[in-house]
Amino acid sequence: MGYRCIQCGCPVKTLYVQYSPGNIRLMKCENCKAVADEYIECEIMILAIDLILHKPKAYRHLLHNVINQETMKFQGLLWKLAVIFLFFEYYRCLILESSKGKLDSSMSVSPSVSICWKVLMDVLFGNLMFLLTFFFMVMMLFHVSITITRCIDLLLALMISSYFKIFFIAMMVWEFPSSVIFIIELFCLSSNAATLKVMTDSTMSRCVWTCFSAYAIKFIITWILELLPGQLMQGWSQMPFTFYKPA
Repeated sequence: MGYRCIQCGCPVKTLYVQYSPGNIRLMKCENCKAVADEYIECEIMILAIDLILHKPKAYRHLLHNVINQETMKFQGLLWKLAVIFLFFEYYRCLILESSKGKLDSSMSVSPSVSICWKVLMDVLFGNLMFLLTFFFMVMMLFHVSITITRCIDLLLALMISSYFKIFFIAMMVWEFPSSVIFIIELFCLSSNAATLKVMTDSTMSRCVWTCFSAYAIKFIITWILELLPGQLMQGWSQMPFTFYKPA
């Protein structure tokens, strides 16, 4: 994954030429004749705003020209982002459990072991099914083979484009209705779709359908995990017990 022009997405050899410290000249793309990456001289706040607005050129800058396997420790970044992503998912599940009344004020800091175990299962198994569904839909709709390199690229792009999950921490500090969680998930879905479009150069409809399917499977799995313990306990309580008495 080399450098790309943020305007047309074509590969470029270099983004700028540095003559002296602080004195650079931005290079132009040979295909569209525009500046290959104008974000190099922009403030990070402008990039953040364009990412929120889902501008493709902002995602191309971040995914192709900033996070580059040739210029940074790619594997270390992947593991760090995975830990942060799962941490946000843990907060999401914890907030949902709290909204259902399963965590009272005395248990908000240190929830019970059973609740922690359920949240952990929701996070791990739910996201595992999310990723499996996502990669399956990519293979089916985009007709591409999922190699290790492509899998890593897509996985990293998914975690980076889920930056809206940082608002889950704010929900643990300030009180918000639980419906805000679904709004955040909707923003993450749209951001994931925009990122997938940049990574695959496919149509937006296919990207939205792929991400929507993954989120739908994740929701169904967590819903099943929510009902399963209650069904097991109800079936266990209704099971007739007979004791064998030896003669």
